[in-house]
Amino acid sequence: MQGAPSSPSTPEERLRAAGVYLPEPRRPVANFVAGVREGDLLFLSGQGPVTAEGRKVGKVGRDVSVEEAYAHARLTGLNLLAQIKALAGSLDAVSRVVKLFGMVNATEDFRDHPAVIDGCSDLMIEAFGEAGRHARSAVGMSSLPGGITVEIEAVVAIRSGPAPGADRS
Repeated sequence: MQGAPSSPSTPEERLRAAGVYLPEPRRPVANFVAGVREGDLLFLSGQGPVTAEGRKVGKVGRDVSVEEAYAHARLTGLNLLAQIKALAGSLDAVSRVVKLFGMVNATEDFRDHPAVIDGCSDLMIEAFGEAGRHARSAVGMSSLPGGITVEIEAVVAIRSGPAPGADRS
């Protein structure tokens, strides 16, 4: 007799079980690196809602609804996870998501920034469980590079050992 199927135990298994797959990590668009490891912390440069087909652009509160921007923040979270995997070697190397800093390209009167950045926060918890709960800021900006709707930076704690590919400045 076989036992019950086991629950997905790694972040990538949990994401695959939910039908979520990581994109290829994107190269920085200017003179900076995708992430810097200092000790057991990996500081990730801001990522946006970019796919192979292009960028998600617009002003939240005018061109883009909260629901659409939530999906853009989730896509941005996938791009962050792709960078973590590339820099740390595996999502299994993450011991905790420490902090997210979310920026929303929003109209002056927009007030629902946290609901937008929840798209990324919810993804981190989906991937890492309780270790995905993090400190966070969600702020509005008058513009973001290339007109993207959101940009999110992250700090994650990595288990001991070198992170292949991370700049150790």
